[in-house]
Amino acid sequence: MPSGNDHADVVVVGAGFTGLSAADALVSAGLDVILLEARDRVGGRVEPAVFSNDVRVDMGGQFICDEMPEVMALTRRFGFPLVETPMEGALLMQPDAGLTEAGYSFAESSRIRARANRIDPRDPDIAGLTAETWLARQSDSPAAKAGYQAMVEGLWCRPIHEMPLWYMIDTDRRTLSNGNELQYFVEGSTHAVAGALAATLGSRLRLNTPVAHIARTSGAVAVSDANGDVFTARQVVVAVPPVMASRIAYEPALPEPLIDAFGAWKSGAVIKVLVRYERPFWRDGGLSGMVMWRDVLGLFACDVSSERAAALVLFAGGSLAADWSGKGAEFIQSEIIRRLVAAFGNEAGAYMDFRMRDWVDDAWSGGGYSDVITGLSAYDAEAIIRAGAPPVHFAASELASSFPAYIEGAIVAGREAATRVMESLQASDRSASASGS
Repeated sequence: MPSGNDHADVVVVGAGFTGLSAADALVSAGLDVILLEARDRVGGRVEPAVFSNDVRVDMGGQFICDEMPEVMALTRRFGFPLVETPMEGALLMQPDAGLTEAGYSFAESSRIRARANRIDPRDPDIAGLTAETWLARQSDSPAAKAGYQAMVEGLWCRPIHEMPLWYMIDTDRRTLSNGNELQYFVEGSTHAVAGALAATLGSRLRLNTPVAHIARTSGAVAVSDANGDVFTARQVVVAVPPVMASRIAYEPALPEPLIDAFGAWKSGAVIKVLVRYERPFWRDGGLSGMVMWRDVLGLFACDVSSERAAALVLFAGGSLAADWSGKGAEFIQSEIIRRLVAAFGNEAGAYMDFRMRDWVDDAWSGGGYSDVITGLSAYDAEAIIRAGAPPVHFAASELASSFPAYIEGAIVAGREAATRVMESLQASDRSASASGS
């Protein structure tokens, strides 16, 4: 039998921003909560690293903006200052396209994205179309099309031939910003915000507790970890990405529509790199530090310098990340530095720190930045997963009503799941009261 410390009103599985936010909302509502995390840290796909000068940086999720009210509120709640992401200066296209052509190609690619987003995601004319198939039908220049493909693979982190056009439109429409999601990053790391939120939960949080099995009975839910420990609750929130949620064993088996909905997803593939320099030398030539590569699709760099560290961040997404991941860390570091030198000159080779996080096939998140729907007709997959199989509920940034796949979306999804749990508990209490009267 589980001890009293292993029973709660709600067990939350996963201590990324989704699980932390769900637990925070439930505790604030007066419920007893246990939060289980497989890793030895909180944050999920938000992960810290430290430069050699002791500056903490983010190797996972990082950027936020004014239009993201939930994460902005958390930074204010815990007193974290923000750094405005440096954007002034010219964009580079690599191989060298010239500054004017680079800006033109980026603008043309953005117009293709805007054109796609004017289409109704449920328009029968795009049913069954991947983004690749739709793009081939457009009359834009090859350079603009290549830029759009780079955007797709860099943002959704899957090959363009796998991406349903309707899904990309739908998630883009839920990203409710002015177009600059890179506006700020947190001084001291966004991961530190997750740590501050976790600290409010105290002993309710259990690290190194990977959940393997969830059993639903008439009176309770039993959550078992890989070590055989059992936690019981009236309700459970599985706050991990859809692919990872599908890998947990459920008893009885989840309803067939829910199994099918989980099967529509694949994990993204991304590698993140931070390179620190003595100073932001790229600004000497009027450059922003922002680079898009067109000989490899899905590679992007930008300036993330602060008063404490001059640095560039690079992301490799989609097919490129999967390819590079298989070649190992030494290859990736050499290739990144080679490309930075080609873009900015020899000074780019004189770096002070190189930090890399390969999220491809990550043990506890599946990948990054997020999972994506690759089922061409899986229009209802998100709604089915959000409905869950009460008393088992599911939550993830991918399922958020706003900013899916962002930290903001993770917080929104956690709070939305907490609301569903509280409604379910209230309905259960009303039913029990009516039966006893």
